[in-house]
Amino acid sequence: MNTIEAIYARKSVRKFKDEVVPKEDILKMLEAATQAPSPKHQQNWNFVVVTNRELINKMADIVTASHERLGEIAKTEKDRKIHMSVIKYYTCFRNAQAVVIVYGSEYKMIEYKILKENNASKEVLDMLVSAQSAAQGIGAAVENFLLAATEMGYGTCYMTGPTHAKAELEELIGFEKPGFELMSMIALGVSEDETPAKPPRKSLEDVVTFID
Repeated sequence: MNTIEAIYARKSVRKFKDEVVPKEDILKMLEAATQAPSPKHQQNWNFVVVTNRELINKMADIVTASHERLGEIAKTEKDRKIHMSVIKYYTCFRNAQAVVIVYGSEYKMIEYKILKENNASKEVLDMLVSAQSAAQGIGAAVENFLLAATEMGYGTCYMTGPTHAKAELEELIGFEKPGFELMSMIALGVSEDETPAKPPRKSLEDVVTFID
């Protein structure tokens, strides 16, 4: 499978077989992740791999409880039901053989520091950080991981939804590295034989503009 084939074969998988993913395979995926482009080469990522079944279940329970608490904010039963309808997507990692928790640190922008110290306006400073460079670096690393997993025959699901419970998840995991916080999660495992097809993408006419 070449790179283009892996791109088109990759899809979000939420059902996995009860088969172990060897540690050496996970390390290959993580090595691929670290080859991603990184703003100013800061490589602001860190990965925590959870394979302990009890811990994974506790993580899913935490996300469920957090989602239910947030659902109580809804003023109508209709809104609450809509809110709760997505919980299955946020906890699909419960039956994965491994969960990769992606942590990220702040993107250190030297030009922001210089301009702020020289009394640049809030508008200018907000413009500098609007690209969300830290998140873009994390996203690039995650995509490399997903493509490597696909090429190696594994299924994955990239999730940011569970981060509404990040404080409790961070406490449960116990990973401590100054300046780093939980950014996203990847469910990893051997896909069930039949999983939903990848949803259709928007046409290029809808998303591409050429300026000649």
